[in-house]
Amino acid sequence: MTPFQILFVIFLFVPLLEIYLLIKVGAVIGALPTVFVVVFTAVLGAWLLRIQGFATLRRVQETLASGGIPAMEMLEGAVLLIAGALLLTPGFFTDAIGFLCLVPGIRRALIRRLLKDVLVANAGGPPGSGAAGGGHGPRVIEGEYRRDDER
Repeated sequence: MTPFQILFVIFLFVPLLEIYLLIKVGAVIGALPTVFVVVFTAVLGAWLLRIQGFATLRRVQETLASGGIPAMEMLEGAVLLIAGALLLTPGFFTDAIGFLCLVPGIRRALIRRLLKDVLVANAGGPPGSGAAGGGHGPRVIEGEYRRDDER
């Protein structure tokens, strides 16, 4: 599936799932408690997100101070941003995904998995296998260039 098709499916089915879950939970516990739970999870998520965000920022600063590159921490920040958006979206499914992104071990495993998938997709094989471009050697793009400052 193309990225557009994936986004289309997500934007179509996630709201339908959220409405379904809100109706089912509302039928079991009532409308007012359902609204309270949705608001409570948003507030709790924002509080936890703040704590995780500051912890990640502290790790970025420590990594930079030690002369390292805070690549994992920066990616964690991006996942935390997505988690915040999911937690502030009303609904139980998005809250569950958002809370999973707040768990450091799950968050790092997700990032490693995504990086592995991206590296394999871009290299055409497992990292380090030398199978760039589907195993046909390095990809060469030929062309001409001209520097504008040389006349």
